[in-house]
Amino acid sequence: MINKIKLSVCALLLGATGFAQEVEFTEYDLDNGLHVILHQDKTVPVVTTGVMYHVGAKDEEAGRSGFAHFFEHLLFEGTENVERGEWFKIVSANGGRNNANTTQDRTYYYETFPSNNLELGLWMESERMLHPIINKIGVDTQNEVVKEEKRSRIDNAPYGKIIYATGINKYVFDKHPYKNSVIGTMEDLDAAELSEFNNFFDKYYGPNNATLVVAGNIDLDETKNLIEQYFSDIPKGEKVDRINISEEPITKTIVATEYDSNIQIPAKLFVYRTPSMKEKDAYVLEMISSILTDGKSSRMYKKMVDDDKIALQVLAFPRSQEDYGTYVMGALPLGDTPLEDLATSMDQEIKKLQSELISEKEYQKLQNKFENNFVNSNSSVEGIASSLATYNMLYGNTNLINEEIKIYQNITREDIQKVAKKYLNKDQRLELDYLAESAKE
Repeated sequence: MINKIKLSVCALLLGATGFAQEVEFTEYDLDNGLHVILHQDKTVPVVTTGVMYHVGAKDEEAGRSGFAHFFEHLLFEGTENVERGEWFKIVSANGGRNNANTTQDRTYYYETFPSNNLELGLWMESERMLHPIINKIGVDTQNEVVKEEKRSRIDNAPYGKIIYATGINKYVFDKHPYKNSVIGTMEDLDAAELSEFNNFFDKYYGPNNATLVVAGNIDLDETKNLIEQYFSDIPKGEKVDRINISEEPITKTIVATEYDSNIQIPAKLFVYRTPSMKEKDAYVLEMISSILTDGKSSRMYKKMVDDDKIALQVLAFPRSQEDYGTYVMGALPLGDTPLEDLATSMDQEIKKLQSELISEKEYQKLQNKFENNFVNSNSSVEGIASSLATYNMLYGNTNLINEEIKIYQNITREDIQKVAKKYLNKDQRLELDYLAESAKE
């Protein structure tokens, strides 16, 4: 049954932050299990067609890391009706752009075309889902592409192990596949047989494991008819069993050192394991990040960079994920400042959050900032399409695209103090010294 969702305009954001216009959408299921979300916006001349598959790095088998990310590349190789090497040419020749990305939890593909090419976008995504060509030449070609990506983004990039968490998650997770990196290891990909790639596709790329989003200047009835035409006959895949692995709490400080040949300035990091992105505490941790390091008036920046002049740069951010998250705090020393001085200063800021309520003034500034972020969060059709798919698949609530701001608004000063006390403790974290390779000598 088609469920037409219409949400009221967020009048609560009147005033300095302006209007946050509702994102209206229609969602329904095809008989083969494909979930469809449509968003009509007649004010734009484009349409984005996106498909999100509920498969990420956490779904890979042991010894076969990197498969989900590999498919992000492999499924642009071609299909029975799109010759090898022609995918990007077709998109470009028709005035479009396209991309894909992978996380621990999902993989997302999309095309954005002028609105008169809606049918082309739907056809191409149905081609990707129905009969891609997965052969040795494609696997070998993309193997080299992924290797080069790993070299450029991680192996040869300053702080690459931090940015892509390859030097972090392996310490914070013991059982859960989040301990592996999204890009995986080249050894695992080299060792895989062609049949394993085909089996991975068959297992995870069925319509019943996907969400199709079409957003932009569309006619709803026409779009539904085209979706029926291109997607309804795609066979339903087997039911996918979701990962359900619990981690024991961290009860003792984990101390580790990582080395990076691409840096001269070291870093001191605290990393905490945190709850699922769907829990309120994950939202509170986002606010804590803003308090600590968002802008030059933030607490850590003001204390460590401006006042004490011990840090060149500070950072604090959550990595929210479907099952668990991580919370990263860190600093780069200024001059010869010992890393332990940075640790002491960060702990002082944590202690302050745990022992004192933030001021009413700071709290109101925080609320204004998040309301403003909400107003600006869906400023493009591509962004709306991605958000609709994400909220539906990973949060189980497509309405969050309009209602998520209420979660932030209901966070109190007491919640901030309580969450800091609950998660940001010495015996619940990784303490990582991130050093230049030369420090080994």
